[in-house]
Amino acid sequence: MRKKTILFDLDGTLVNSEEGITKSVRYSLGKYQMEENDQNVLRRFIGPPLEESFQREYGFSLEKAREATLYFRERYQDVGLYESELYPGVADALADLKEAGFRLGVASSKQEKFCERILGHFGVSQYFDLIGGARREENISTKIEVLEDVLARFGVADRGEAVLVGDTRYDAQGAKEAGIACIGVTYGFEQDFAQMERAGAVGMFGSMAEVARYLKEG
Repeated sequence: MRKKTILFDLDGTLVNSEEGITKSVRYSLGKYQMEENDQNVLRRFIGPPLEESFQREYGFSLEKAREATLYFRERYQDVGLYESELYPGVADALADLKEAGFRLGVASSKQEKFCERILGHFGVSQYFDLIGGARREENISTKIEVLEDVLARFGVADRGEAVLVGDTRYDAQGAKEAGIACIGVTYGFEQDFAQMERAGAVGMFGSMAEVARYLKEG
């Protein structure tokens, strides 16, 4: 079935956000007199919900992880948010897909308000029919929760018409749980592409231009 609705992950797929996120994680850890100098560890915070990452990487309790997430946002919302850049070719690919008649949306585990600000900052928000992300006040935080919310808001009745473009195993797994296809990009933050394919990614591409071409060919 030709896809009609294309959803995009944000971090690692549309935007290289490594600098802002990792510096903000370091800022948060500093509140506990902790240091992390392994960039590979810090990169693992990109994608999954932050509370999960603080618990996974440092054994924080849920309460402490929530506090650490608040510290993270102290820096991120004013500084780290803008320590990022669009990946090459993203703006052109979005314009191309929009012109071809696809509905475009964002489905990110990042706070929805941050997604809106980032995409507006880079001048590409006009390509999206819907920008969806985590909304803590509505208990929407995990990838599957965000995807289900975005699909509902889009009014997608047939999951076969939708696809998620993402860069990690978490994207592929979330898409699988939501009953939609997942296309992977190899320039993001996943370090084990085999893991992503095992999680359900149906194709792996090295640029957003390749993704757009694949989707248009149907």
